[in-house]
Amino acid sequence: MVSRVIPVDNFDLVIFGGTGDLARRKILPGLFRRFISGQMPEEARIIGAARSDMSVDDYRVMIRDAVHEFDPASAKHKDCLERFLGQLGYVAVDAMGEGGWKELHAEMRENTVRAFYFSVAPSLFGAIAERLKSFGLADDQSRIVVEKPFGKDLETAKKLNRSLSEHFDESQIYRIDHYLGKETVQNLMAVRFGNMLFEPLWNSQYVDHIQITVAETVGVGGRGSYYDTSGAMRDMVQNHLMQLLCLIAMEPPAKFDPDAVRDEKLKVIRALDPVEPHHIVRGQYAASEKTPSYRADVENARSFTESFIAMRCQISNWRWAGTPFYLRTGKRMKARTSEIAVVFKDAPHSIFGPEAGYHRNVLSIRLQPNEGMTLGVTIKEPGPGGMRLVDVPLDMTFAEALGPDAEEVPDAYERLIMDVIRGNQTLFMRGDEVEAAWRWTDPIIEGWQRRNDVPKEYDTGSTGPDDALMLMHRDGRRWREIKE
Repeated sequence: MVSRVIPVDNFDLVIFGGTGDLARRKILPGLFRRFISGQMPEEARIIGAARSDMSVDDYRVMIRDAVHEFDPASAKHKDCLERFLGQLGYVAVDAMGEGGWKELHAEMRENTVRAFYFSVAPSLFGAIAERLKSFGLADDQSRIVVEKPFGKDLETAKKLNRSLSEHFDESQIYRIDHYLGKETVQNLMAVRFGNMLFEPLWNSQYVDHIQITVAETVGVGGRGSYYDTSGAMRDMVQNHLMQLLCLIAMEPPAKFDPDAVRDEKLKVIRALDPVEPHHIVRGQYAASEKTPSYRADVENARSFTESFIAMRCQISNWRWAGTPFYLRTGKRMKARTSEIAVVFKDAPHSIFGPEAGYHRNVLSIRLQPNEGMTLGVTIKEPGPGGMRLVDVPLDMTFAEALGPDAEEVPDAYERLIMDVIRGNQTLFMRGDEVEAAWRWTDPIIEGWQRRNDVPKEYDTGSTGPDDALMLMHRDGRRWREIKE
């Protein structure tokens, strides 16, 4: 199976924060892979912009080293890498001042797609947007890409949206969430809306419940100062898990059009019920023999910020009334995994009797590792001795299904940046969508603060606090195993 790579138009891409960690780890190595694939035009230009005073040659050396470090397989394409580096430019720019903007303007070409990636702190978004317009770098066809966090509550999200909208139309603003660029996430829409097999069953009549789990083995690491003011709710649930919830629960859009898809996602967020306090469990990871505790990592011995959260959500609409959605995410957990599990109801009557055992169909959608989908099907266990039932997986692991061409499946950042160049906003969040998510999230966080809620401690390498197990057990259900 050969991947069909469709080249994009010629473009100039400016990366503000071009010397930062995200640019070196993800953005530029991802663009290099698109260059290798033939999707990125030879005449396209990428311009790093940052405070550091360095030459273009120094910048190219930095990016060469980054590609070797973060994508060793791609770095083997030496000739391609040198040609790619030749497309890079660099300008030292003062985001809050006047320095460097005229020089950056001189680097831009006419009659090309102009895109500007804001790989910087949100506090700089408004200043950069204003200067792009005042120095004539951006026009009505230009695009800007902004990274999360999109505010820390509804008020700051509204302020951020107003700041950007003063200079750019909503159709020009691309709020990037790399989870939406994953191959499996997009395949979720293909499975739902491209197969008659699933969509008739995708409702409360046939689905018992849905679990969304994003588990990490790492702690907060060097992000302690940011994370302790954010926590798992702001850092993961309000954006990543919310987006997965929307895609799994939304109604079929009339067509695969950016605004049609985002309209349906917005309806899901607006249909979410408030979450009762007893349907939420917060946790903090404890110290182990080899790793420090959460409070030691963030250097705050009195921190009440959560590194784990589990919750039971309800969507009040005709499709999902009565079907619970269980969300779970945390750091320092048993294994690194991201999974959406659609657990279907039991057959209304078992003709095989109690000795046949307990069996359910589960559609497991794996985002990481080993992206793919598995559908559990009940069959007869081979051999004599009566009708004994066993569950077997119908497995579609992309690496196995696609064979050698699986290597050509682009990383999330690669796909999303190419969508920016194409002008396709389907996989990007709209301003009203972001605000609706905060409108649902804020009362939950305010409730914790009002009650002085203290997170439960959990062991490093576990599945989270015991109370999270009880959250499911009270409903007669259980979390799916987090496999190592």
